[in-house]
Amino acid sequence: MKRYIKNLFFLLAIFCVLIGIVRHPEISLNSALNGLTTWANIVFPSLFPFFIISEILIEMGFVNFIGDSLQPIIKPIFNVSGEGAFPFAMSIISGYPMGAKITSLLREKRIISKTEADKIVCFSSTSGPLFMLGAVSVGMLKTPAAAPLILYPHYLGAITVGLLLRFYRKKSTMNNRNNNYIIRNPLIYLNKDYSIGMILGNCVKNSLTSIFTVGGFIVFYSVAIDLLFASKAFEKIMFLLNYIIPLETNMDILQGLIAGILEITTGCNKISSLDIDFLQKILIINFLIGWGGLSIHSQALSFISKTDINTKIYIFSKFLHGILSSLYTLIIYNLKYKSFAEFTFIPNPYIPEYVYSNNWIYIFIKSSKLAFLIFFYMLICSAIVMIISKILARNN
Repeated sequence: MKRYIKNLFFLLAIFCVLIGIVRHPEISLNSALNGLTTWANIVFPSLFPFFIISEILIEMGFVNFIGDSLQPIIKPIFNVSGEGAFPFAMSIISGYPMGAKITSLLREKRIISKTEADKIVCFSSTSGPLFMLGAVSVGMLKTPAAAPLILYPHYLGAITVGLLLRFYRKKSTMNNRNNNYIIRNPLIYLNKDYSIGMILGNCVKNSLTSIFTVGGFIVFYSVAIDLLFASKAFEKIMFLLNYIIPLETNMDILQGLIAGILEITTGCNKISSLDIDFLQKILIINFLIGWGGLSIHSQALSFISKTDINTKIYIFSKFLHGILSSLYTLIIYNLKYKSFAEFTFIPNPYIPEYVYSNNWIYIFIKSSKLAFLIFFYMLICSAIVMIISKILARNN
C-alpha cells in the first residue's frame, strides 16, 4: 500500500511537470539549457575524474589496503572499518554526491557490511569546499571573510552525525577482521583477476553512466523548480504558509527555504540576496547546504538504490546534518563572529559565469590532480599508520 501511494504521488508530480512544460515551453527550455550548461561546464569536469579514479582504486584493490591500515583510526571514531575513510575523504574534497557513489560501490563489491554502509553514507555525504567557499561565500554573499562560518559548521555537522551513528547496531558493525596490524606489501592487495585494459574500460563506462545520471537529475530539477515558481498554485501555497506559520518573516524567506529544500544552489542564491539579518541568513544557508536538497538526494539514491543501504537513515541523517550545521553556526558566530559587520544592503543575485572550453580543461586537469593527490595522501597515511602499529606491537 505504501509503495502504491509513493508511485501514485510520483506519477502525479511527473504529470504536473509535464503540464508545466506544455504551458510554459520558454521557461522549460531556458531552465533545461541552464541545467545542461551547469552540468557540462562545471559538474562534468569536476566530478568525472573522481568517479574514474575511485572506480579504478576499488577495482584494483588499493581501497582494501587503505582500509586495513586506517582501521585503528577510523574504528574508534566512527565504529566502521577503515574503508570508510575513503568515501569520507573523497566527499570532503569533491562534494555531493561523491560519498554516496563510493559507499554504494563499496557495498556492491561487498567490501563493507550493510550496517557499515548505512553509517558511512550518512557522514560521507558532504558538500565540497569549492561550492561553499567560491559559490556561496564569495559569489552569493560577496563576503569571503565569512567562509569559515560556512565551512567549519558543515564538516563539524557531518563528523557529529558519524559520531552519533557509531552506536547504530554497534554489535553487528565490524566485519571479521584480523586485529593484528602488520606491514604488508600493498601489491598483495591488487586484484589479479582482471587485466588493466578491462579495468579501465569498465571504470570509464561506469563513470560515464554515473555522470550522465547526475546530469539528468540536474536538468530535471532545474526545469521542475522554475516551473514550480511560475505556477499560480505555488503562489497560493506560499501565501497560505505565510499566513499559517507564525514567523516574523516574509514570503521571500519561505520561498528561498522551499527552493533550497528542493535544490541547494537555487535556495542559497535566493536567501543570500534577501535584506535580512546576517546571522539569520547564514543559519538558513548552512541548513540548506547540510540538508543537500532533493536534487542531491535523487542523485545519491540513484546509486544507493542499487544496494541494500537504508535510504530512510540517509534522508534522516541529512536533515540532522542541516540542523547540526545551523547549531554549530550559532555557536561559532557567538564565539568569534558576533561583531561581524551585518548586511545593510541587498546583494546582487549571484549569476554563474559561463565556463568556456579553456576553463573546462583547466577544471578537469585540476580535479584530476586533486583526486590523485588525495589517493597518494591516504596511501602515505596508511603506510605510516601500519608502521607505527608494527612498532607498538613489537614494544608490547
